[in-house]
Amino acid sequence: MQKIKISGSLASLKFLLFKYKKVLVVYDRKMEALADQISQENKRLAIAADERHKTMDTVMTVCRWLLSNKADKETLLLAVGGGVTTDIAGFAASIYKRGIRYANVPTTLLAMVDASIGGKTGVNLDSYKNMLGTVCQPQFTFIYPKVLETLPEREIRNGAAEMLKTFIIKNRHNNYADALALLKPPVDFKALEPLIEAAAKVKRDIVYLDEFEKGPRRVLNLGHTYAHAIEWWQQTKADENVVPTTALSHGEAVAIGIVKAAELSADRGFCDESLPQQLKTDLESVGLPTGLPCPEEELAPALLQDKKISGKKINFVFIKRIGKVKVKKHEFNF
Repeated sequence: MQKIKISGSLASLKFLLFKYKKVLVVYDRKMEALADQISQENKRLAIAADERHKTMDTVMTVCRWLLSNKADKETLLLAVGGGVTTDIAGFAASIYKRGIRYANVPTTLLAMVDASIGGKTGVNLDSYKNMLGTVCQPQFTFIYPKVLETLPEREIRNGAAEMLKTFIIKNRHNNYADALALLKPPVDFKALEPLIEAAAKVKRDIVYLDEFEKGPRRVLNLGHTYAHAIEWWQQTKADENVVPTTALSHGEAVAIGIVKAAELSADRGFCDESLPQQLKTDLESVGLPTGLPCPEEELAPALLQDKKISGKKINFVFIKRIGKVKVKKHEFNF
């Protein structure tokens, strides 16, 4: 089971790193100051951590850097950054010399509660989200909540969507309501720490039951079918030099995807008819968007190319109520 350590002291991270013979650090170039605090003696590589650079080209850059630094099976590759950074570094670690060890220091709320947990790594292919990747568990994920204080409000909202998604799936101790209250600005990050840890452990525990997504792990895709389609649509428009009306982050796209999942759930009689509006109101209360940025038909190419499609049907995550979801086959009528 993946080790998750949450601490307000970087000394705890240095203790974890002490046992590794060699540590190489890949970090989001925007996280230079934190990378300096973590390690000045180890060799480091800064990368552009955004969706446009989340490609095999960047993975190959990391692999060549590992090779030039004589990385071997005793090396630990430490990823410092958000979900793009942990995905790229984890993928590179999983394929370099058929696999070396890696660990994550997530620096965004989204990465803390989702992207750095569970061992999924990957990059985009022709603007299609995470089409290339592996499942490779990190040695550990070290969560340092203090870094959240440096993030812009929108980046916190980005992670809020994934946190709320997690608690829609499994609502232990009424975490959903607590998170909803604490995520409204101004955010008390100290008070939020137990919920960050709780969300990370919900995902970790689900992954432990189904590492390679043959069954229970599928629930973690809640909201992501539409989210990935929205991100594909935005990137396609950008490639065509047509600026989308709204540039949505991953978390914002997930929020919209959650509402779409609730609407489809109500249409199929899986949940109370009031649930879509409740979730819409809840997500909007923390500043998240809930409406599609384009006509749904424009998302059809990406929806029909989703990784979870088998034949013409997809394993889609429907919502029964807060804390209870179900995966059922669904066919898009485009």
